[in-house]
Amino acid sequence: MQLNRPLLGVNFFAGDVVGGIGPYLAIYLLSLQHWSPGSIGFALAAGSIATVVMQSPAGAIVDSVTWKRTLLIGCAIAIAISTLGILAFNDAFAVYTAQILIGSASAFLGPLIAAVTLGLVGHAYFTRQTSANQAWNHAGNMLAAVLAAILALTWSPLGVFWLVAAMACGMIICALLINRNAIDHELARGGVAEENTGSGNPEGILSLFEDRRLLVFAICIFLFHSANASMLPLVSQKLSSNSDAQHGIAFTAACVIAAQLVMIVMAIFCGKKADVWGRKPLLLIAFLVLPVRGILFSQFDNTYALVAIQALDGVANGIFAMVFLLVLADITAGTGRFNFAQGVLAMLIGIGASLSNIAAEYIVQFTSYTVGFLSLAATATVGLVIYVVFMEETLVKEKRVEPDPKPTQ
Repeated sequence: MQLNRPLLGVNFFAGDVVGGIGPYLAIYLLSLQHWSPGSIGFALAAGSIATVVMQSPAGAIVDSVTWKRTLLIGCAIAIAISTLGILAFNDAFAVYTAQILIGSASAFLGPLIAAVTLGLVGHAYFTRQTSANQAWNHAGNMLAAVLAAILALTWSPLGVFWLVAAMACGMIICALLINRNAIDHELARGGVAEENTGSGNPEGILSLFEDRRLLVFAICIFLFHSANASMLPLVSQKLSSNSDAQHGIAFTAACVIAAQLVMIVMAIFCGKKADVWGRKPLLLIAFLVLPVRGILFSQFDNTYALVAIQALDGVANGIFAMVFLLVLADITAGTGRFNFAQGVLAMLIGIGASLSNIAAEYIVQFTSYTVGFLSLAATATVGLVIYVVFMEETLVKEKRVEPDPKPTQ
């Protein structure tokens, strides 16, 4: 089966759109608007909190609606308008409002893309298509980072806001190329197996959480993102604290490029090994890298060293973005609750990210960047221990296969 190319296009443009203006907003508020680190933390957390509130309802809605493509397009439009709204109104109210709208729309985009992928290709080709989706997503992120650096250095630090809006437009065009009639909406929710549910209806929501694997995985990813979410914004601020906004954005873009290059490799690697090795060994690598990255960030101030260390983010997040969906597909197969479960876990990710942004920014404000990074490394270590001791392999042995030696077109 060939890869779905319009879906690859959606993923190419989606990374910069789903991620929003994140670390670039931190630089904009610090260098151009002169906000305090604590205030920046609340602004960044506003989007994460909105995502948290909307994530579970978003997953349930995506499971139930048959107009997934239209909803995908609507979310991209909302993010584009909100991003440009920050520049148009240029005040605190605009920043918080835009972050809330972006966070709310982003809550839908992840489940929507995963659901459309599963509905188009099915479980048999889900690993292959997801691997390609992630590789294209990281390539789009890398291109966006290059363009952000060029815009910041040659035109204006505000160019990144226009770039996100342009990427949203590209995402809309690619979404329109997807054949909406080709999406199997029952399959898109994970399918419904009567042996699992006792009927042809989706499994009850509460019974979904009786699966110990889902509960342990939820705790692990909460800690992972509590440690991970604020690392790049903190590095961005550390880089820009001794330079202007233009160079701060350029160096932040360099951090993103370094990570995205590695993520492309990791997405392809995981696509080949996830059905052979299983999920747990791959995620173990991601959990190991995160505390190492936090410790290294605490020990170096050199700009080029910080950019090089950020490449480790490509290993951790490259694996996580890919294998996270595979683990959920394993656990929820036949329950009809794939997107709802994804929404609940993404809600926990959002809570972790919100706490991470607020806590880390205030730790830095009252202590130092070194203490901030070490606190994040300690959080990551707790997640690593829980994952190693309690998390089970989710890939069913009968489904382990050798990689397909023939590359897809």
